[in-house]
Amino acid sequence: MPTSAASLLLNPTTYDPAHYDDETRRILRATIDHLEDRGLSQLLEDYHGKQWYADFLEFVAKEKVFATFLTPARDADGEQDKRWDTARVAAMSEVLGFYGLSYWYPWQVTALGLGPVWQSDNAPARARAAAALESGGVAAFGLSEQAHGADIYSTDMVLTADGEGGYTANGGKYYIGNGNCATVVSVFGRIDGVEGPDQYVFFYADSTQPGYHVVQNVVPNQNYVSEFRLEDYPVSTEDILHTGEDAFSAALNTVNVGKFNLCFGAIGLTTHGFYESIRHAHHRVLYGKPVTDMPHIKASFIESYARLIAMKLFSDRAIDYFRTASPEDRRYLLFNPVTKMKVTTEGERVMIALGDIVAAKGFEKDNFIGVAKFDTTCLPRLEGTVAVNLALVLKFMPAYLFLPEDKAAVPTRQDAADDDFLFRQGPTRGLGKVRFHDWRQAYAAASSIPNVELFTEQAEAFVELLSTSAPDDEQQKDLDFLLALGELFTLIVYGQLILEQAAIVDLEPDVVDTIFGVLVRDFSAGAIAMHGKSGSTPAQQEWALGAVRKPDVDEGLAARMWAQVVDLADVYSMTP
Repeated sequence: MPTSAASLLLNPTTYDPAHYDDETRRILRATIDHLEDRGLSQLLEDYHGKQWYADFLEFVAKEKVFATFLTPARDADGEQDKRWDTARVAAMSEVLGFYGLSYWYPWQVTALGLGPVWQSDNAPARARAAAALESGGVAAFGLSEQAHGADIYSTDMVLTADGEGGYTANGGKYYIGNGNCATVVSVFGRIDGVEGPDQYVFFYADSTQPGYHVVQNVVPNQNYVSEFRLEDYPVSTEDILHTGEDAFSAALNTVNVGKFNLCFGAIGLTTHGFYESIRHAHHRVLYGKPVTDMPHIKASFIESYARLIAMKLFSDRAIDYFRTASPEDRRYLLFNPVTKMKVTTEGERVMIALGDIVAAKGFEKDNFIGVAKFDTTCLPRLEGTVAVNLALVLKFMPAYLFLPEDKAAVPTRQDAADDDFLFRQGPTRGLGKVRFHDWRQAYAAASSIPNVELFTEQAEAFVELLSTSAPDDEQQKDLDFLLALGELFTLIVYGQLILEQAAIVDLEPDVVDTIFGVLVRDFSAGAIAMHGKSGSTPAQQEWALGAVRKPDVDEGLAARMWAQVVDLADVYSMTP
């Protein structure tokens, strides 16, 4: 019997991830129980009151949540339950996101802050970080600066030799989550008097030490996103994590690992927002009938549901590519920015649609919808903007579309293994050399589904566009045009992993058909957007109009999908 789409969604009432080991299941369940026991009223009071989440961090320390999930096996001192396991890291990201970014964010920036440490050959520093996590500490990623953002070439954090073999650090960092309390702070800077790549350095700092000064929280909400300054902060050789080119690679590879968590934060947030929205709308009566009897409301809920399930399918399959990565298989480097850029944007899009349905309710202070509406706007803009990640995705387009290779099928990876490759990814060069299996295979396997067939036509038309009317030299310098092209390419990649995961879980065909009806419309809209770009050529404009398709219309399918959506109206309500 096919898997129901609803069963893919996190529901705290019934949550029991039986495929994990006992300790993983215990910690995930304990996290849900802690947040449910606090209740919705307390969550909202703290959220709107911008209350620091000390009790959550106390829970994290007591249950060793971060220590267990974010310590790699080589630094676990033999403790079998400790490992960096992307599948369960994703599960925790989804659980915490379900209750809001106030709980997801300290987890996320701890993962980022640990990245340069776990990649380092500095064993004493790694041991120090592991001990800090064990005692309940959190981490911070000291990369960005107010004047330069994440432009790491322009850092003003300067290390000056102290004449005794060490350094003193002076400079500021800005927009650093957990920077107010982290005992593990990975800081990027440069060594005074050294030129070229050799000047750059990552070093270990601690917010409790003299010379580390917290200036302010730069955001007006519950999270603490700090500005801090180091003033004559002593840095010994045992604090140095990376130097030269290795420091650059550590920064970029840390972001590769950390930004994967954003998609699961978005999925959790959007799922909770969806539950509240359908419950409110279905039980609200206007003009003598339920709001959900209105055709446009039904259509919007069905589309939002399809987008949410698609987010989950793509992201779950991306885990497998992440966990099977190796120096010879770096396909994850494409799927990772898609999770960051596409999945988080879809979460925001769903919450905008749900906000339109619930209207004024989404602005009230006594429900989670307003939290989800705001928090989903944050995720597409963290760890690199949508444009930055789209530009990265484009680097893979020629090899993905035109140079497929035979590769072994990637298995589902829910096994209790340590993903040590993430901390030895090596240099970030050579993206154009990454090779992929044939994307057409996933589409061909689902070609009997009407909207998959239509979307495949659009994908093949895109290949034809690049073969006959590819961007010329001027257009290749026009990022605005290229980003429109990237949006269309991303849809093909997105659809591939959705289909792979749908086949793995044996998802009911109605849901796959509905998802691809949405993607057909999205591709058509993207083609029209490219048509309207100032740099598009007449041939490209003609192609764009020819690529527009209308999704297959099936009234019976719409009725069956609506029955699934409305069944969710009363499946979950957070403990008051």
